[in-house]
Amino acid sequence: MKNQIIFHIDVNSAFLSWTALEYLSAGKETDLRLIPSIIGGDVSSRHGVVLAKSIPAKAYGIQTGEPVVNALRKCPNLVIAAPNHSLYREYSHRLMDFLSDICPDIEQVSIDECYMDYTPIASIYASPEIAAATIKDSIYEKFGFTVNVGISDRKVLAKMASDFKKPNLVHTLYHNEIADKLWPLPVSELFLCGHSSAETLKKLGILTIGELAATDPKILEAHLKSQGITLWNFANGRDESVVETQHAKAKGIGNSTTLTEDVIDREAACLVLLELSESVGKRLRSAHSMAASLCTEIKYNNFQSVSHQMPLNTPTASTDIIYQHARALFDELWNGTPIRLLGIRATKLVEEDAPIQLNLFDYIAPQSEKQQKLDAALDSIRSRYGKDAIKRGSLLDSPKSDTPS
Repeated sequence: MKNQIIFHIDVNSAFLSWTALEYLSAGKETDLRLIPSIIGGDVSSRHGVVLAKSIPAKAYGIQTGEPVVNALRKCPNLVIAAPNHSLYREYSHRLMDFLSDICPDIEQVSIDECYMDYTPIASIYASPEIAAATIKDSIYEKFGFTVNVGISDRKVLAKMASDFKKPNLVHTLYHNEIADKLWPLPVSELFLCGHSSAETLKKLGILTIGELAATDPKILEAHLKSQGITLWNFANGRDESVVETQHAKAKGIGNSTTLTEDVIDREAACLVLLELSESVGKRLRSAHSMAASLCTEIKYNNFQSVSHQMPLNTPTASTDIIYQHARALFDELWNGTPIRLLGIRATKLVEEDAPIQLNLFDYIAPQSEKQQKLDAALDSIRSRYGKDAIKRGSLLDSPKSDTPS
């Protein structure tokens, strides 16, 4: 493991904080952050789910993702504010631009959180803790909202550290601290351990992260498949990933779509993945590029996002090959929770005429050439007559979605 220090910077109750600041700037006297309040749902009908909550609302037991009507039962005087996603995007852009000026090596992972590689700025500060505190305080001074900063030598541990006590705090969780700080916590607090996984672990008598870390990984794999191995690695502080900078992210081609209705079965999800594969494949071919790595992303209806990526034995721009691997990644990821968004991203791009070393089992030249000609013909028809001019029969009943982004 190379020597590295990573920050995870996470806005405290981002949607609520940003809405509160907007209300205050418009002349409203009450700060939503200081009273029981939530962002979410339809304010007039009081339907929908909780997107963000204030600390006073949390004291009533209100949880992010629960129905607004349930939150109102817990706190009848709860103040509800409507979400404003254009406002949130604006605040997010300002924050990421500000952080990029401090350190160029950041990886934005959602609208309100990012990783930062401490290495480029290490010579400026006396310690990572001082640097993190300075960044945290400068964000509050400039923008008026707070963040938590987690510090570690592993990305997953930095993420976990930023979720410790809030708000407006800096926490460390280095690999040598996991026994004291991480293992006593319940397994439900481990990154990517959802309700279903936590329930399975509970049935196995595994209640804490420490107990999970000490469990034979073969037992976890038998009950949770690849997710069990992932959780075991995280519980033991194992994570070899590094901060992927914005420059590196730009070297990929991706597409995602938010579904108008939650997808609850694999067949419907695969139809969406096929549509996304066609879009990503077409964009690769238009850019005269091929992908050597592929990532599939899922966002659940509780707003949790998960993703997996895998290298490809041979770089490709083929729709069918992209779909094949995207579907395999989906099968590794999906835990049965209803799906709100699906995405595919092709990375590690190479030029289409770059020399490629094929292995014996990948080399099926006639079939490859036939597929390339078919993809080219479909691209030509869609470019001339529109993307719906010709469709696979299997996609006629695919779930409806918003415009892919």
